[in-house]
Amino acid sequence: MKKLILLIIIFLCILIFIFQEKKFEGDTIFIGSSLPETGTMKEYGKAVKDGANAYFNYVNQNNLLEDKKIEFITYDDKYEPRLTILNTKKLLENEKIFTLYGLVGTPTVKNILPIVNQTDIPLISTFSGASFLRNCTNPHIVNFRNSYKDEIQSHIKYLYEKKGFTKIAVFYQNDEYGEDGYVSVVKILKQYNLTPVGEGSYKRNTLSIRHAFNSIKDANPEAIIMIGANKANTLFIKKAKQHKNFNNTLFSNISFGDATEMIKNLNGEGRNIIFSQIVPNYQNSDLPIIKEYQNILKQYDKNLQTGFISLEAYLSAKLLVKAIQNIKGPITRAKFVANIKKLPKKYLDKIYLFQYHNQEFKEIIQ
Repeated sequence: MKKLILLIIIFLCILIFIFQEKKFEGDTIFIGSSLPETGTMKEYGKAVKDGANAYFNYVNQNNLLEDKKIEFITYDDKYEPRLTILNTKKLLENEKIFTLYGLVGTPTVKNILPIVNQTDIPLISTFSGASFLRNCTNPHIVNFRNSYKDEIQSHIKYLYEKKGFTKIAVFYQNDEYGEDGYVSVVKILKQYNLTPVGEGSYKRNTLSIRHAFNSIKDANPEAIIMIGANKANTLFIKKAKQHKNFNNTLFSNISFGDATEMIKNLNGEGRNIIFSQIVPNYQNSDLPIIKEYQNILKQYDKNLQTGFISLEAYLSAKLLVKAIQNIKGPITRAKFVANIKKLPKKYLDKIYLFQYHNQEFKEIIQ
């Protein structure tokens, strides 16, 4: 009998050991990410790192987590899904990684979901508005930004209801990101009894837009919804502005296009271009949170340029830290996720439309 009781006790102890949630008790909280640091999307990845690291550095310098520091570990995936898988596996092999945060891109994130779903590691604030991230059942996945569908809804509502446009085309990246947006365009246009008057796609991580351009130009669209990346969108617009069929066309870009970089590459020419964003105007220092962001970014590196992407990273990093601060007792992933889901997504819960004029972004009142 005594042997049986002893065996039961040992068995229960083993179960407790196996299922007891891991406590992160070290003096450093490691945050992991896979994002583009080289290749056609390197500016996007840099903006995410700059915004997040600026706030993490501020947290560390001011001891906002008391006896703990944050370290942001990133690996370059060049915006290629196969590299994102390798990087994610590498991060998960490091048992000290507390959470994944700030991964960039829809096809890249979709590729790692089977891996994430097999673990309890949180996946926080990916830079993707894909519908599958909003419809998933994994309780450890937390989105801050609005969906691409929400952004596209704002564009089409503005184009149809405010501008009176009915001839709307779509230019999109030929992968999960672009196709998710394309489906949203078709569904939302249908609500207005419309269909795309033209459509064209290009291959991810390329500038092969010629076929898409030719597919769209003969439709003489009044507007084009652009579901692409910065450089492809920019090249399309540059080419279109030299063609008579696009003289009065309005180019409507969703946030993944990176408005800041697009305007830079268009040499400040913003005529007939609008951008949707999920954060306020990063130039509006009248907002206290924007003033704070501008100051802390410059403290981190005085040479850094402000922008919509780094602002989004800054705001999401701030929420991440706040969730850790709110944990009572030992730090665990479950407590972190529970806390981060309770936080109001202030400044990350609205769709803004902007145009660029006289060297500044100006919000379009919808």
